[in-house]
Amino acid sequence: MSASGGTKAIVAALGANLAIAVAKFVAFLFSGSSSMLAESVHSLADSGNQGLLLLGGKRAEREATPQHPFGYGRERYIYAFLVSIVLFSVGGMFAVYEGYEKIRHPHELEAWYWPVGVLVFAIIAEGFSFRTAIKESNESRGQLSWTQFIRRAKAPELPVVLLEDFGALIGLVLALGGVGLALGTGDGIWDGIGTLCIGILLIVIAIVLAAETKSLLLGEAAGADQVEKIKAAVVDGDTVTKIIHMRTLHLGPEELLVAAKIAVQHDDTADEVANAINAAEARIRAAVPIARVIYLEPDIYNAAAAAAGTNPAKAPGGTHATPGPEAPEPGAAEPGSDPADTPAGTEDTGPTESGH
Repeated sequence: MSASGGTKAIVAALGANLAIAVAKFVAFLFSGSSSMLAESVHSLADSGNQGLLLLGGKRAEREATPQHPFGYGRERYIYAFLVSIVLFSVGGMFAVYEGYEKIRHPHELEAWYWPVGVLVFAIIAEGFSFRTAIKESNESRGQLSWTQFIRRAKAPELPVVLLEDFGALIGLVLALGGVGLALGTGDGIWDGIGTLCIGILLIVIAIVLAAETKSLLLGEAAGADQVEKIKAAVVDGDTVTKIIHMRTLHLGPEELLVAAKIAVQHDDTADEVANAINAAEARIRAAVPIARVIYLEPDIYNAAAAAAGTNPAKAPGGTHATPGPEAPEPGAAEPGSDPADTPAGTEDTGPTESGH
């Protein structure tokens, strides 16, 4: 896994969660607090989630095969999606059930110092893990806000760890509040209410993670800044005069596919066109190193044909010849032609950026 995958943040979170899970479960055994039981399961689920992220990063490093010619980079997205499912089912639903049962059948806490001491320890440990995740994220976040970073990050590990740690800290505060109110009022129902709130919080975070990761699984384009760098690199004004249309797609967090139809000079020889394509590919890789799979198709740009396209506002290119007086109506298929053969450049450029 690359540095942008946040391996350090994942390992820090894994170590903290394993230690906290054991401490919380011991506190539950001594005190009978349902908040402690829910929190111990939450920490155990988080530990499993970090294991899934590490496994996904390892499996994504496999070489491409004939069956999977673009490699396994998207496995990181799949394992991040599994994290959201585990967080929802094991963490959130279990805590909701425990909270509901404790509200129905409350009982007084025993050995209150155990849950209070463990919660204070857990807050400190989770705070350290959260601080590590923030530090790792700041290296790639740039000028983006935290919300924008979570929505636009192509590497799923850091957003997952950030949301998990944030949810864990809020959950610990809720658990501490529930235990404190139960001790102060002598009514164990507050412990159940705290547990129920923890479950709802985990479910909300799991839904957010699932929505963000689903967008990555479907396939997202390069960011706007990367698209502009690619456009600037393709056109040299001499051999490549224009981009007729272009598509980008993330094959993984650090692997980008670029497909474009480019305009070349009408009198260029085949050798000159081939050299122009090779030079353009080299410029793209220099400008955006993660652009590892590049397909460039040469064509002749025709402004008049582009303006006469089926949607002039979205047609950045044209056909090989300007339509004459007997040319078919714009958008109509020529006699004997394949309807699937669309005029060059009549496609729109599509979205250049997606916020999950």
